[in-house]
Amino acid sequence: MLGFSAYLHSSLKKADLVMFDKFVKAGFKGVFTSINLPEDDPEVLLANLKSLGQLCAENKLELTLDISSSALKRLNLDLPRDIKTFQDLHVAMLRIDDGISIQEMAQLSQEMKIALNASTIVQSEIDELKSDQANFDNLEAWHNYYPRENTGLDVNWFNEKNQWLKQNGFKVMAFIAGDENLRAPVYKGLPTLEENRYENPLVAALNMNELGVDRIYVGDPAITATTFEQFRNYFVEDTLQIRVHLNQAPDYIQSIFHQRADVSRDVVRLKEGRLLNKTEIKPLNSGLRRRGSITLDNVLAGRYQGELQLVKYQLPADNTVNVIGQIVDADIGLMKYCVANQAIQLIDIES
Repeated sequence: MLGFSAYLHSSLKKADLVMFDKFVKAGFKGVFTSINLPEDDPEVLLANLKSLGQLCAENKLELTLDISSSALKRLNLDLPRDIKTFQDLHVAMLRIDDGISIQEMAQLSQEMKIALNASTIVQSEIDELKSDQANFDNLEAWHNYYPRENTGLDVNWFNEKNQWLKQNGFKVMAFIAGDENLRAPVYKGLPTLEENRYENPLVAALNMNELGVDRIYVGDPAITATTFEQFRNYFVEDTLQIRVHLNQAPDYIQSIFHQRADVSRDVVRLKEGRLLNKTEIKPLNSGLRRRGSITLDNVLAGRYQGELQLVKYQLPADNTVNVIGQIVDADIGLMKYCVANQAIQLIDIES
């Protein structure tokens, strides 16, 4: 499940509504927000939460609210006494930050979904939740995001922790960073894993999916228009869009291709390449094939003329192979997800 973040420091403006609509069209199903920032005016927070909740209800999006005991105190609210206040605001899940006891969390889980802190929960707390008759069908484990560089989680620790959480029956959630309008005050992205901080958000999302994460949320409030298209095409159309710089490429190069059913070690072979080619391809620019190169076999390749490939690992020059383009650096990681029969579209962008 994909989700995005919307913050409550200001009312929803036209630009926010446009961004919201783009996320919905790109296949996102959940929204994360927070009332934990002490500098935010409590009355403004609740008014904006009401607007956000209504918008989520209209778009059938699951709204998760990050709370803490200190934030509840500022709003003159108490849990579990005031749980209906949040339910009336269309909040579907409460993400518990701190200051709320295990017994209270167990009681809350009888009424609605509760997200525990995935990074800090330990076995004794799970045992206590069981003892307090928590509804584990309503419990999930959500990781934090880390605004400051170098503080994001280590992937090996993260993977081991998640395996343990899943063994205990939890769904796991984690954040990836956006790539536009990064959140103040640090402006370095809001990822869970440090290695994802500056990656293409789609690469980061597919990495999370590969790690078995159940919910993947963009921590920052925005992604770029081209990233939206990549998400929409992959998660709605099942087509992996890869941005490239092309040079003297055939007209059909931006068609929808498919990785062959038999996956090669060194290259992604686009099976329609030879079928689409109708002309003699002269040898041209047969140089070093760097990682991410796009290549087209020329007439010297005989029956392989027209073979179209994406290069996974650097390969030497070959006079039968023309280099016709290069995948942009941010999208090279997408080659890892060119699985058997995957639909692939190369999108030429300005150099």
